[in-house]
Amino acid sequence: MKRTTTVIIGAGQSGLAMSRELSMTGVDHIILERGQIANSWRNERWESLRLLSPNWMNGLPGLSYRGSDPEGYMHVSELVKNMEACADRIAAPIQSETRVVAVDGGPGHYTVQTDQGMISCDSVVMANGACAIPNVPGFAAQLPRTIQQFTPLNYKRPAQLPDAKVLIVGASASGLQLAREIQLSGRQVVLAVGNHLRFPRRYRGTDISMWLEAIGATTIPYTQVDDITRVRRTPSLTLVADDMIDLNALQQIGVEVTGRLAIVQDGRALFSGSLANLCAAADLKMNRLLESIDRWINENGLNELVGLRERYAPTGVAAAPRLNIDLERDGFGAVLWTTGYRPDFSWLKLPVFDGKGTLMHDGGVVTEGLYAMGLPYLRQRKSTFIDGASDDAKALAIHLCAGLGHALAA
Repeated sequence: MKRTTTVIIGAGQSGLAMSRELSMTGVDHIILERGQIANSWRNERWESLRLLSPNWMNGLPGLSYRGSDPEGYMHVSELVKNMEACADRIAAPIQSETRVVAVDGGPGHYTVQTDQGMISCDSVVMANGACAIPNVPGFAAQLPRTIQQFTPLNYKRPAQLPDAKVLIVGASASGLQLAREIQLSGRQVVLAVGNHLRFPRRYRGTDISMWLEAIGATTIPYTQVDDITRVRRTPSLTLVADDMIDLNALQQIGVEVTGRLAIVQDGRALFSGSLANLCAAADLKMNRLLESIDRWINENGLNELVGLRERYAPTGVAAAPRLNIDLERDGFGAVLWTTGYRPDFSWLKLPVFDGKGTLMHDGGVVTEGLYAMGLPYLRQRKSTFIDGASDDAKALAIHLCAGLGHALAA
């Protein structure tokens, strides 16, 4: 049986960030990766994907962005190359092509069973991320067999899809981006919209991400949030690299918008009648954010240095959105589920889950010697951003080292 002080599971941005912190404090550790570095970014994303965050927000541990286009948006392949360079720079001890089968034990004596053998350790950092399993509803099984089903983990390009209409379920960032890509490929898209957010890509001449950072919206500690459980369920920001993408822009290119998909029954997709309310709520939240930015600009005396105050047209909703579709009769060939993800902790054999099967943790501390990283709003809103991993790793490394009795490096 192999022995180390700490096992890190996952060699993405979170795993690399924790590895750097532990190396700086002298903690012996190993990173277990089921594939290669940045495996999910490398193999489980669609081909055209560019990151939702501008390049200046995509720095990695010990490897900040130094390119010529800080406000650009890198393709996912560039991020993979950067992660490989980061791993080399920090000499991350990665054991690739190693799948974790089970984690058991307790503080000071955890055991990690892999398909390459057993590892004994004092502590475990689960940095395997939040996007492991697509949230596909159970009624997906009721779809007609002629309808092909996809998720953002296995969809790669429009050519994969049948030459027929496509139903996309979910108006998150992924849903909006893929709705546009597929509609522009010549396939008619119907987008089923549930709870969602709406933001402009740029506001008053500056990237919205910069304003979110400036007003402190990305760094509010999880301990200062009124309902952290609700906040952790908040949809992702609907941002793309080149322009503002929202339901209005999609409808302008021919995407049909319907309400939330409620159920599939007898070959029919049935939608709720709440579309107008959901869109009004998204518009309201956007305007509240813009008011917060305007207030911050005014309080800091920057009105003369930035663009003019802006507001955007309300989301357009048809007078009577479609409430049902007979998928086969109406010519649909595929359903793409962009309904979010959940992490995979099926190998964690410890009583650390609530009644709904959700991992319980306090800012990433699950129990003594057991930590999680990369989950929504782990310690702050930017926890799931590329550069947010470093801050979380620093905080959790302090806790981990204190438990081990290691003296922290100055």
